[in-house]
Amino acid sequence: MLEALIPREKIFFELFAKAAEKSVAACEAFETMLGDMQNLASHVRRIKSYEHEADEVTHRTVDTVHRTFVTPFDRDDIHRLAGRLDDVLDLVDSAAARMELYEIHEATPECRELAGVLTRAARLLPKAVNELERSRKNPRAVLDLCIEINRLENEGDAVAHRAIARLFHEEQDLRKLMKWKEIYEVLETAIDRCEDVANIIEGIVIEQG
Repeated sequence: MLEALIPREKIFFELFAKAAEKSVAACEAFETMLGDMQNLASHVRRIKSYEHEADEVTHRTVDTVHRTFVTPFDRDDIHRLAGRLDDVLDLVDSAAARMELYEIHEATPECRELAGVLTRAARLLPKAVNELERSRKNPRAVLDLCIEINRLENEGDAVAHRAIARLFHEEQDLRKLMKWKEIYEVLETAIDRCEDVANIIEGIVIEQG
């Protein structure tokens, strides 16, 4: 009902902002989980609830594209942006679910570091989406946010590579090695998806300019 009162162009930015905020909430919940592993199952359920809510936002975005004649930018870009925002949360959910499945009882320092980089990148996504709406007047603001997200992706890559190298040098238990390697790679991919969001937004801004 509320959407009927919002100008069609603005609805997309509202939906992107909601999706980005769900990603932030899930990333923060994941970090909280790492410090409270004795209650792992309840944290995993909380993250899963954010994932379901984000899926609903994505479905609404796709439905709105089909029902809108004039969109604020290219329809393919809308689909890609919505999809990548959803991917971030799906991957956080996947990492949390793996920790429960593998019965991990304590987070490694590297896992905490990766989660921290991911949360910092995710917190920039709502800001970037908000600035995208105003980018015709002030493109520099959103482009600076995209640059910072790209920098964090590079930082995440370095942390993940260092973490995996340490596993192969120090971990004697092959099963534990494979479990942590997989979790690190999922978190690294989540950070990559934040960069994908930034790259899509940057492309939209450049195309509009």
